[in-house]
Order: sequence, then C-alpha cells, then structure tokens
Amino acid sequence: MSSDHRPPAYTPPTAPQDEPWAELRALTAARIALPRAGASLATAPQLDLRLAHARARDAVHATLDETRLVAELAPLGLPVLAVASAAADRAHYLMRPDLGRRLAGDAAARLAAHAGSGHDVVVVIADGLSARAVAAHARPLLVEALPRLAGWRIAPLVVVREGRVAIGDEVARAVRADIAVVLIGERPGLSAPDSMGAYLTFRPTPQTTDADRNCISNIRPEGLAYVDAAVTLVHLLRAMRARQISGVRLKDDRLLRRVSALDERAY
Repeated sequence: MSSDHRPPAYTPPTAPQDEPWAELRALTAARIALPRAGASLATAPQLDLRLAHARARDAVHATLDETRLVAELAPLGLPVLAVASAAADRAHYLMRPDLGRRLAGDAAARLAAHAGSGHDVVVVIADGLSARAVAAHARPLLVEALPRLAGWRIAPLVVVREGRVAIGDEVARAVRADIAVVLIGERPGLSAPDSMGAYLTFRPTPQTTDADRNCISNIRPEGLAYVDAAVTLVHLLRAMRARQISGVRLKDDRLLRRVSALDERAY
C-alpha cells in the first residue's frame, strides 16, 4: 500500500478538561469528579476502586507478624513483651469484638511480673483492623516520640495479637501504668488500607468508655507525619499527667492558643 493510501495514524481522544478539579485533587487522595461512561464510572476508575476495596479486605484479614515486629522494636531500648487477646484467631477476632478487648489466659500475670513500682505510661501495639499499619508505622512513630519522654517511667512495650483499643486498659492495670497508649491499625478505607491510630487513656478502669480516650488518627506518611503525631502524642501525655484527665474533657488546645496569640498581636 502506498503512503497515500495508508490509514491515518491513531490519535487518542483528548482528555476532558478538568482544570477546575486539579488543585483540589493535588491536596487529597479522595476520589473527586471521577470520569463516567453514561450512567456508570469509566473503566479505569472502576478498576481502581475494585483494587482499593480488595486491598482493604486483605488488610482486615492479614495477620500480624509479631516476631518480626518485636525484633524491630527491640533496638528502641525498652523491653518488648508479646501477648495475645482472648480471640483465638482472626475469625474469632472479627466475629467477637469483645474477645479482642480482653487478655488471654495468663497474659495479665505475665505482664504483672514487669509492673515493678509502677509506670507513668505503657505503649501497647495491637494489630486492630490493619496489621499492616502497625507493622509499618509503630516503630517510626516511637522513634520520634520516646526521646521526647525523657524522665518518664515507661513500661515495657507490649505487642498484642488480635487486640482492640480497650485491650490497653487491661495492660495498663497489669503493669500499673497511669496512662495507656494504644497504637492500632485503623479500619481500612478505600484510600488508606494501612492507617494507624493512637488512643490515649488516663488511668483506665473496667468502666472506661471511648469518651475517656483521646485519639490521634491517620498516622502514616501520606496522612499525619510521624514527627507531627509524636509531638501531639507527647503534648497530650504531658497534659494528662498534669491535669489527671483524658477524653472529651481534655482538648489539644495548641491551635487555639496560637490563634489567641495572633488575635492579641492584631490589637
């Protein structure tokens, strides 16, 4: 075929102009103004959505490699203890949330052997609903936070398999710690299957509720950076120790103080 009779070269269709959304998309991983084909999502975003959903499901069912995590935490300079909740396996953990809030067997007695004269704080690392989250983010956060707690009586680090947030209450009572900090994998979302949260509770008791806890959420490089989370964590710990409270009665008022200072300067 001569060059005069060749079919024209393929030219891909011009992408629709989406400049109005470009600036917003650069600020978030949220799915904004996705392209559509008729009444449905276009193929590419639909496949991306299904992949994100599969990753979230995998994160929920993944098990914690506690041996590896203990080894990674050891260089931080604190003893590391590994225990389990009353949930026998992942299936029981997902079906029976109450089991994930209680220590298994003789775990409390094992922890009590390390109580000594008591501690100011105990850090509990639990898999929660995303073992990937604590495996990736617990150590980097502690690298930033622990040096800021010089002078504090810190209990051994406790890794809990199949644990939920309230497991920290039993751990704190066992090691005689005034404050429980639970680093835990948060419920995976379609943009973050590995987000970690930190829950802080002052002197937990069997009657403690979620209203008695403070939460720092979305700890990961794409969310709240390790150093920022560590600064907030230590700020809340100091406030808890000074004011003897936690939860809804204790606010992170640093931003409000900065705004008040700026207002005063304006006048």
